[in-house]
Amino acid sequence: MKGLPALFRKIARQRILVIGDVMLDHYIWGDATRISPEAPVPVVDIARDTWTAGGAANVALNIAALGAQCTVAGFIGPDEAGTKLKQILHGKGITTLSTPGSGATILKTRVLVQHQQLCRLDRESPQGHYAITAAQATALLGDAIRESDAVILSDYAKGILSDELVAKVTKLARAAGKLIALDPKPKRRLAFRDLDLITPNKRESLQLAGMEPVPHAPFPAAEVCARLHQLYGTRNLVITLGEDGMLLSAKGRIVKTIPTAAREVFDVSGAGDTALAALVLALAAGASLEKAAHFSNAASGVVVGKLGTATVTPEELLAYVAHES
Repeated sequence: MKGLPALFRKIARQRILVIGDVMLDHYIWGDATRISPEAPVPVVDIARDTWTAGGAANVALNIAALGAQCTVAGFIGPDEAGTKLKQILHGKGITTLSTPGSGATILKTRVLVQHQQLCRLDRESPQGHYAITAAQATALLGDAIRESDAVILSDYAKGILSDELVAKVTKLARAAGKLIALDPKPKRRLAFRDLDLITPNKRESLQLAGMEPVPHAPFPAAEVCARLHQLYGTRNLVITLGEDGMLLSAKGRIVKTIPTAAREVFDVSGAGDTALAALVLALAAGASLEKAAHFSNAASGVVVGKLGTATVTPEELLAYVAHES
């Protein structure tokens, strides 16, 4: 990829605001060599625990890792998980804006045995505990939006992003002339329109378009892109296709399909967060949609070669691209 050092210099000057469902990812690492006498389940001997930021907070970690400034807004409760999440984010130089709410900080605990996930344990409150009003959003986020170069809405369907909040943030971003992007979760349909970028995966794009997947049939790319532009008025669309790479669309028309950059896939956890962060950073830095997609694709290629929720640094990405050249 030509011009990568220059792109990183521009990225280092960007300020990105991430709004969405932040969470703490907890990993329990261990081994299982016997079955419990109490029930037919493995007994895990725990070796260590690790924690990192997940959800929208992982988008923020990826932005910071790639060298830009970042503020993340989401619910962080006055509990142990919230304290640990703030420590992780602040340790990476990320500013946190905790939204009003009365629930628990979202915590996902994964038990890994010999690097394979055995189970996941989720702790979270009902969606209503995390919702904020348009008035609260204006008071909390107005200045942050004006001071940013781009705004990312990261939806994990936990309750932060509502129709009211998305409409208000879009209006504020448009008034301030800021790029605004959304990573949607169609199972909790949001009414959004007039965004610069949305980044669904293949299944999510079909859901957003109101189309059912047809087994063994080719992905109806042209129809999906046309429908999403008609329904949501999005300027740019990037559909992540897994092992088939990325599909790029502008104003409802297919621009290009980029093959995947991944050499090997070890763990896809958080790869979508990396793709989103890299895309928005490159676009905010002035790259074309195609160049931004190549940058994002390469960043994701590095991350899926790591275990667990991960990020990529400029040095890792430069080395990765040099190896591929």
